[in-house]
Amino acid sequence: MFDFGLKDFIDILLVAILLFFGYKLMKKSRSVNIFYGVLIFISFWIIISKILEMKLLGGILDQLVSVGAIAIIILFQEEIRHFFYSIGTHERAERLMRFFLPKTKENADGQRYERDTIMPILMACLNMSKHKVGALIVMQNDLPLGDFIRTGERLDARISQRLIENVFFKNSPLHDGAMIISNGQITAASCILPISHDLDIPKEFGLRHRAARGVSKETDALSIVVSEETGGITAAYNNEYLTHLDAEHLERILMRGKF
Repeated sequence: MFDFGLKDFIDILLVAILLFFGYKLMKKSRSVNIFYGVLIFISFWIIISKILEMKLLGGILDQLVSVGAIAIIILFQEEIRHFFYSIGTHERAERLMRFFLPKTKENADGQRYERDTIMPILMACLNMSKHKVGALIVMQNDLPLGDFIRTGERLDARISQRLIENVFFKNSPLHDGAMIISNGQITAASCILPISHDLDIPKEFGLRHRAARGVSKETDALSIVVSEETGGITAAYNNEYLTHLDAEHLERILMRGKF
């Protein structure tokens, strides 16, 4: 017989919650089958080593488990990064961190960007949508995008409608990749972003949409995509999409820097 107290119940409950959120996080990706395999292996190890107490096989499994943490980090590095990012961007966590970290200023209406800043972006997106010119624009919020900026061509230029449209013109050498806007200027163009492999992304979405989703999983940036095939405008933020945006809705999103 063994004692089962409140602490044991809390211990089991916390493990169950951790497994649930781990499953929920990986369900949308191709890692869910690996997650199942890890659970089966851990269950097998517990039975062999802890319950049946088989010394030889248990010893071998113990050695595998001892290095298993490193293997799990390698296998699930993207999911682990997104897990901690989700914790950090939770509303309550943001309130707590406001006391320790400086944040981008917002006005009384919750607007992050001034109208003069977003109007050239808005007009450029609408015009490119009209002429079906593909584009991917990423707007930095609190988290820095230095790693992605370094993959592209540095511009550090004033935000203007004509410059945005010229960059994404199909014969421009900078039209492939993303344009990154930070600190009130066009910081870089032709930047390489991480591609999301989530299975719930609509099949009609191309690499630009997957890149917008990818950067939204790793940062708090707002991404705007103009489809080259349909001219439709899509926004990506916090691993979510908003599609078929009209001028009014797009303007509101741009001014807030989020959904």
